[in-house]
Amino acid sequence: VNKAIYILDARGNRVPIGISTAVFKDADGRTIGGVETFRDLRLAEELRKELDTQCGFADIVGRSVAMRQLFELLPRIAESDSTVLIEGDSGTGKELFAKALHNLSPRRDKPFIALNCAALPDTLLESELFGYKAGAFTDARVDKPGRFALADGGTLFLDEIGDVSPAMQVRLLRVVQERTYEPLGSVQPVRTDVRLVAATNKDLGKLVRKGLFREDLFYRIHVIRLTLPRLRERREDIPLLVEHFLAKFNRLQGKEVAGVSDAVLARLMEYDYPGNVRELENIVEHAFVLCRGALIELAHLPPHLRGPAKEESLPDLAGMTLEAMERFLIANALRRTNGNRAAAARELGINPSTLFRKLKTMGSAEA
Repeated sequence: VNKAIYILDARGNRVPIGISTAVFKDADGRTIGGVETFRDLRLAEELRKELDTQCGFADIVGRSVAMRQLFELLPRIAESDSTVLIEGDSGTGKELFAKALHNLSPRRDKPFIALNCAALPDTLLESELFGYKAGAFTDARVDKPGRFALADGGTLFLDEIGDVSPAMQVRLLRVVQERTYEPLGSVQPVRTDVRLVAATNKDLGKLVRKGLFREDLFYRIHVIRLTLPRLRERREDIPLLVEHFLAKFNRLQGKEVAGVSDAVLARLMEYDYPGNVRELENIVEHAFVLCRGALIELAHLPPHLRGPAKEESLPDLAGMTLEAMERFLIANALRRTNGNRAAAARELGINPSTLFRKLKTMGSAEA
């Protein structure tokens, strides 16, 4: 048996725990005994409750200062029809923010259409954006609407706009300026009514200075700018994201994985995530698939995260709040002491009761 259950404490309160049992057998296969272990899962329960009450939109999860500031801006930006440029590294959730803007806007009942500009060569990108008329080229037997037509009345999200060629930039500039375009094979302009949201993982300002991106187009799409933080700049969101992904995979795969161990949480807190939130989701999914019990352990993590933790004093401190630093140091101390809270408190130079109170308040380890 390896599952999550509830027990009642002396006051009659329900306490979530993980229960594991194992049978001991001798060399001949005869049962000679057994062992049963219990693990407090109140942290996972607290994170789950926080997910239910937190400020967020759809799959965007966060309680850090940077994310709260973005959450405050989203409704105000969504009310307008102004063009938005979302900047951020790959995996930070640019499309999720674009969808949130659409879902909060007056256009929410109209289509949200997304296109990755870096995935297509110019010839295909042009027909995908503007569509074509029958006979425009070989095999064009019927009219095909482009993304601008499909998104009419709604929102068009152009991802990786920094990879668009100079020739295509000229065509996009005309659409943004005049709100009209011509499908391939047509000489009749078509009026478009879309809210344009663009995204990039590049520094467009630097590309403008190098002559690789049109300055006039840059200022047209740069009316409102959102800059998304890297995951290593908001480490305090990692426990919440882990719980969010576990809940998602439990729902999709019909399992009951209750949470992660102290050692796993400490390892996840110290990792730098070059792939940002998308990489964390992949790590959690990898561990989830391998986990056969109620709790994810170090052995379930991808190989590059299973070995000895890297020896470094602190992660990148940029963007970290005092609370986030405290969370990281506590998780690191618990990792080094294999979850021994008394030893961790000694390392941190605080009383064990103080550590217990901080764990319960911050949710960086099991309360």
